[in-house]
Amino acid sequence: MKILIIEDDKAMADIERDFLEMNGFEVEHETDGIQGMERALKGGFNLILLDLMLPGKDGFEICRLIRSKIDVPILMVTARIEDVDKVRGFGIGADDYISKPFSPTELVARVKGHIARYERLKGTSVKDSPHTDGEIDLGYLKINPATRRVYAFDKEVALTNKEYELLHFLVSNSEKVFNKEQLYDRIWGEGMYGDIKTVTVHIKRLREKTEKDPINPLHIQTVWGAGYRFSV
Repeated sequence: MKILIIEDDKAMADIERDFLEMNGFEVEHETDGIQGMERALKGGFNLILLDLMLPGKDGFEICRLIRSKIDVPILMVTARIEDVDKVRGFGIGADDYISKPFSPTELVARVKGHIARYERLKGTSVKDSPHTDGEIDLGYLKINPATRRVYAFDKEVALTNKEYELLHFLVSNSEKVFNKEQLYDRIWGEGMYGDIKTVTVHIKRLREKTEKDPINPLHIQTVWGAGYRFSV
């Protein structure tokens, strides 16, 4: 397993590298945002650890560009912990955040968890779905599990890996209500350390991409006090 660290703080990167290599990972390190982005886009990595504040190009822009080109888990490492930064990062495709200072063992656990989950999702579609062998066609919404392409109102919509999995799971379990904790465990992985607020962010993004009126959604519904459901 190969990890790319894009981090301008050499001491921090050395700590990350040491603990990852102790756990069997191969690690490459870039200190500049532009060089890090270019190295990431060449591919070959199982996960990218991306600092938010970088010279040359900031982490938000790097994350957006990487996500538009390749599908790889992106874990943002940052000293900035404001909710607005997390919402922005999740919105452009970050899979998780870890805030400085952090425990190196927690970092390794998150890296392992995200890679394992990504590998499972690459090889299989949503478990126990009655639609896994063919396209899901709801008229206004079409989901093709084989190609992982989604069309809303006859236009293809670009979804991140987590957005796709969340939508597929809700559609495959239509009319069932799931709370945030259940959705987080199912999509991000049971026992992960991430912020459960990411569920709310991803629901909002899915509504913006698949609903005619995201403010008054007809299909991705909030069940107040209980959670969310997909209604056909």
